[in-house]
Amino acid sequence: MTQRITLTQFLHEGQRHVAGATGDFSGLVADVAVASKTIANAVGRGALAGAGDDLPAHLRALASDLFLELVSATSHLSATLSRDEDGIRETSQHGRYLLTVVPLSSSTNLDINFQTGTIFSILRAPDPERPAREEDFLRPGRDMECAGLVQYSGSTRLVLATRLGVDGFTLDRELGEYVLTHPGITMPTACDEVSVHAVGSRSWEPPVNRYVRECIAGADGPRGRDFRLRWSASLVADASRILTRGGVFLHPHGASTRNGGHLGLLTEVNPVAWIVERAGGRAITGRNDILDLQPSEIGQRVPLIFGSRDEVDRLHAYHRDYTEGRDEKDEELPLFSTRSLFR
Repeated sequence: MTQRITLTQFLHEGQRHVAGATGDFSGLVADVAVASKTIANAVGRGALAGAGDDLPAHLRALASDLFLELVSATSHLSATLSRDEDGIRETSQHGRYLLTVVPLSSSTNLDINFQTGTIFSILRAPDPERPAREEDFLRPGRDMECAGLVQYSGSTRLVLATRLGVDGFTLDRELGEYVLTHPGITMPTACDEVSVHAVGSRSWEPPVNRYVRECIAGADGPRGRDFRLRWSASLVADASRILTRGGVFLHPHGASTRNGGHLGLLTEVNPVAWIVERAGGRAITGRNDILDLQPSEIGQRVPLIFGSRDEVDRLHAYHRDYTEGRDEKDEELPLFSTRSLFR
């Protein structure tokens, strides 16, 4: 790499292309980046961080405290909504933006030294002249201005999605700066990797059963090619892999989530969906596009299917066939269907 572009330089350059930019947005993203570096350092120390007997719980609490303390000091921010706190935390009455965050996603992986991450999104405050309210966060995902993932692994990588595109930055530990390493991330439209949460497979809806069965059938089945099934139990890890290689992620409805889901709409699902769509992919609940959902409460949970557009389009078509009565009931569905995608 002949020229090293830091995140700070990248933000300043992007600001030049936005009419009326005040620098508040760039300043807030920079604050989030500083918070993520602090968390990366704590995660990198692992058991040396004085965790005692419960490393995941200790680091999750530490990450939450570090992140919220650092971003709360900024005047760019009106309020935060964190997965780890009840309700919202007001920051500055005149802040222009709202922030949602999962400071340390999949922290239960830390006792086996597996990767975890931070998930965040930024929205405009509807009225900076008044204190923020919970209902200010209850907006469809398409209202977001920005979303990002920070992956804590062999290296620390920040994926940032704005209305200008999706870009990846790697933390240079010697410089203490994020450096642009993956400009213009575009997800492949097709794939052969499926990341599926199989624990609830006995109660999956027929469209998901149909799709997974066809993938398992491989080259001998109706899809005519082999698929690799995998599950990392880390949303950030799976999202990072799918953004890089292509693939599809399924955390669908099951018996325990018939009226909801496992993942938080505002703090986890919307940010991932925003990034995926900006990179050319798609994110759905099965029946609806994630970013079109109107949230009803800040703790709302939903199912999540996202990834390469061709595969997610197929899954959406299978759900549509089922709900519109054009598909057989699950018990009548042969193991390997030979029908086409659009019947």
